Amino acid sequence: MTDTTDQTGANAPSESRKRIVISVDAMGGDLGPAAVVAGISRSAQKNPDIGFIVHGDEKTLKKLIKKKKGLKKICEIRHCEDVVTMHDKPSHVMRHGKKTSMWSAIESVKQGEASVAVSCGNTGALMAVSMVRLRKLPGVVRPAIACLWPSRNPGGFNVMLDVGADIRADENDLLQYARMGASYARNGLGLSTPRVGLLNVGTEEHKGRPELHAASDLIQEASQESKFDYVGFVEGGDIPGDSCDVIVTDGYTGNIALKTGEGTAKLIGDFLRESFKHSFLSKIAAMLSMNVLKRLQKRIDPRRVNGGVFLGLNGTVIKSHGSSDATGVSAAIKLAFTLADNGFNDKLRARVAAGSKKDQDTPTEQ
Repeated sequence: MTDTTDQTGANAPSESRKRIVISVDAMGGDLGPAAVVAGISRSAQKNPDIGFIVHGDEKTLKKLIKKKKGLKKICEIRHCEDVVTMHDKPSHVMRHGKKTSMWSAIESVKQGEASVAVSCGNTGALMAVSMVRLRKLPGVVRPAIACLWPSRNPGGFNVMLDVGADIRADENDLLQYARMGASYARNGLGLSTPRVGLLNVGTEEHKGRPELHAASDLIQEASQESKFDYVGFVEGGDIPGDSCDVIVTDGYTGNIALKTGEGTAKLIGDFLRESFKHSFLSKIAAMLSMNVLKRLQKRIDPRRVNGGVFLGLNGTVIKSHGSSDATGVSAAIKLAFTLADNGFNDKLRARVAAGSKKDQDTPTEQ
């Protein structure tokens, strides 16, 4: 096996491969730049083909990066005076945010210096800056945020979109979400023919709003051309199930489902800890079950699926959870690298363009 570590301790790129550069907003997370740099370091240790442009306070970042062996060689620091806080309104950031680390991180993707931007910052502000600086792909009306959801599928995850980019979505938007979600599943999860389901209040054909029925017809018609299988309506219980790989819904419903799932997982974890601490015998039971509990914790750990992907823009942006620690940041960066390595955004652009052209060529009923 070839040693790809140079004399400085940094991983050298694999032969004949160029580094894939990830642009990272180091200042936006709840845990501060230390957690972000720790996540960057974890990613660098596992991947010799990655590099970083790190945006934030130069003095702080220099100290943190210097402490991580070999990291200085593959990180370029971009000094930024300001930070977007979780309380800043998107409109305020658009007017006054040009000197923030978030703005700078997106700008690196726009200028072609980096393949993907990653930020733990304010979701609304990140979407607003991304849309203004990167612009929407031709044919995209409403970009979407896609997340990975732990599931019973062999790969362990499902894709769900939209989970909060826009609370509105008509039948044409939902069709576009289906196409973009299928493309994400192909490139992010390695599924050649993803199964797509449309989230509804029931699987019966007569249930749901009129736009859902219209969207169902459109998605069914587009499935063969867009190379996915449409399984029809799915319910909330199917989100973590194995009946489909991609769940399509509007941002209002998707965001509520996402936050409900996260809250429920935390509640179950708290209940388990309380139960195992209840008595001396329960503590013994916990010790005997330790390996099982660790496997369960790893499988449902939200940090492993950290990273909502903004779909439909001229560039890939990944929103890492605001409270991400090093594990969560590393997971988001791994996703960023995978998508960049697969040329995801170019493939998505081609898929959207092909779908838009077909839709325009199809006569509408008068």
